[in-house]
Amino acid sequence: MNWKKAIIVALDVVIGVYLVLAVTAFNKPDDATMVCNEVRINIEKTSFDGFLKQDDIRQLLRQKDLYPLGRPMGEVSARRIEETLRANALIEYAECYKTQTGHVCIDLRQRVPVVRVMADSGADYYVDSHGKIMPPAQYTCDVIIATGHISKPYAERHLSKVVNIILADKFWKNQVVQLNVLPDGSMEIVPRVGEHIAYIGQPKGVERKLDRLLKFYRYGLSQAGWNKYSRVSVEFDNQIICKRR
Repeated sequence: MNWKKAIIVALDVVIGVYLVLAVTAFNKPDDATMVCNEVRINIEKTSFDGFLKQDDIRQLLRQKDLYPLGRPMGEVSARRIEETLRANALIEYAECYKTQTGHVCIDLRQRVPVVRVMADSGADYYVDSHGKIMPPAQYTCDVIIATGHISKPYAERHLSKVVNIILADKFWKNQVVQLNVLPDGSMEIVPRVGEHIAYIGQPKGVERKLDRLLKFYRYGLSQAGWNKYSRVSVEFDNQIICKRR
């Protein structure tokens, strides 16, 4: 083994590491003297805009005395900013970090409302794509409306799943404007096209029921007329029950 060569290589590695650390240390800004000169807030775009604006985030941080603009970077706590934003009911994800140029960057993802519940009990709230309740907001949002006998546990466990199935299909996403929940927990669909109510029964096997209803639309209503029936039921497998207008 060539010990001399090994020693030279080892010294080269040590010197290289030292130079990297030295350059990094010398170029690192002094947090005690550098002041935050810009706050960049990035809200991830979703199919539903309007619930969160950059001004809302600024106001929230000012209320908590955490808005960093004009403050020494050493006093800016990225962790506290993240924790404060994540605690907000309209925010799903938040990340904050500081740059060496005096910028504070905040990346956000807002919770996505998929259905607005307007229950017979008077309750009015949104449910997000994960089945979690969202508080009423001052903004309007073009989502499916759900009415009827809806409790919050029902909305979280059943309603959100049905709505996600509807939104995953391009046809049903455009066709369904309202869901109505009956006292026994079964569901009705109010379509955008056609003056009828589509009854799907209990929220089980919804994909199969919608597939059967779609076939009836294509091969039945397209021939008989979209306004011939007042009620179409796909509650049971292998049959479609229609009530004439």
